[in-house]
Amino acid sequence: MKSPFTGGEAVLVTETRKTVFRKEEYEYTHLCYQCVDTQETFTTTQVDTFNTSQIYNSYRTAHGIPYPDEIKEIRSRYMLSALKMSRILGFGDNQYRLYENGEIPNVANGRVLKAIQSPKTFETFVDAAKNVLSDDEYMKIKTRLEECEDRSSMDGLIHKLVFGDNIRSRYNGYAMLSISKLKNVLLFFIEKFNGVFVTQMNKILFYTDFLSYRENGQAITGLSFKAIQYGPVPNRWDRVYSLIDDIDQIEVEGKNGNVGNKLVSDMPCDISSFSNEQLSILEKVYDTFKNDNSVSISYKSHEEPAWIDNQGTHSFIDFKYAFSLKAI
Repeated sequence: MKSPFTGGEAVLVTETRKTVFRKEEYEYTHLCYQCVDTQETFTTTQVDTFNTSQIYNSYRTAHGIPYPDEIKEIRSRYMLSALKMSRILGFGDNQYRLYENGEIPNVANGRVLKAIQSPKTFETFVDAAKNVLSDDEYMKIKTRLEECEDRSSMDGLIHKLVFGDNIRSRYNGYAMLSISKLKNVLLFFIEKFNGVFVTQMNKILFYTDFLSYRENGQAITGLSFKAIQYGPVPNRWDRVYSLIDDIDQIEVEGKNGNVGNKLVSDMPCDISSFSNEQLSILEKVYDTFKNDNSVSISYKSHEEPAWIDNQGTHSFIDFKYAFSLKAI
C-alpha cells in the first residue's frame, strides 16, 4: 500500500478497540494503514467496510439475528419472492429485500427471521397470512414446506455432527454454517490437486478461512479450528471428511513408504456456489500452496502465531489471528 501523504510505503496496523452500536458496546479489531515516513494513519473504503462489518457481526450474533446470506437462503429454500416473504411475515413490501442486501433488522424482526428457518414455524406464518395468498399459492407453499420438513431431520443431524452446536462467531469467522458450501470447498481443492491428503487439507482449510476473513471479513467453510500438536486443524475434522456425501478416502503410499489417507471424488465442484470474492480466495490459496505437500505446508502452519499462541492449551483459534498470517 502506498501512502497518500508521501507516496512512500504504508503498513497495515491493528489494534483492539471498543465502540457503541445501538446502545451496546462491542469490541473489534480496528484496521488502518500507517505511513512509514510520517506515522500518520489512514483507511480505505475496503478497510472501513471491514471494520464496521465486525461490529455488525457481533451485534447479529449477540441477538441471534440471521445474516444476509441466511436470509437469502430461507427464501430460496421456500421458493418465494422477497415481496411474498415480506407480506407473509407482515413486513413492509421492500423490507425482506433490504434485509437480504445487508440492512440489520431490529431485534423483533430478527427473531422472526431466525424462527422461520424452521419449516414448521414458517408454516404458522403462512397459515396466518392466508388472506394475502391465492388458494394455488397457499397449497404450493404448504407442499413445499412438507418437502422441506422431510429433509430437515437428516440434514439437521449431519449439520450437528459436523458443526456441533456452534453459532456464527469469532471462532468460525462468522461464516454461514453450510454443509453444501463446505462440500464445494473440499471439492474445489480435490479437483485442483487431483486428490488431497487429509493432513494437507486440514492446513488448506485453515489458510482458506483465515485468508477469507482477513480479506473479506468472513470465513467460508463455517468450521472452527484448534491448535493441536501437528498444527491448526478443523474441529471434528474426521467427521467432516467422513460424513459429507461424494467424498471418499483412500489409502495411498507415499514416496517415503508411509501410508496416508487421500480425499478423492468424482463429483465436480459447483463453482456457482461461491461469490466472486470467495472464488478469488480459493484460487489464491491454491496458487500459494500448489507446490506444497503435507509435510511442507504443516511446517509453514507451525510458523503461524495462530498456532504458536494456542498450541500449548490446544485452544480454539480466534479469527483475529487472520491479521498475522505469514504464509499467505
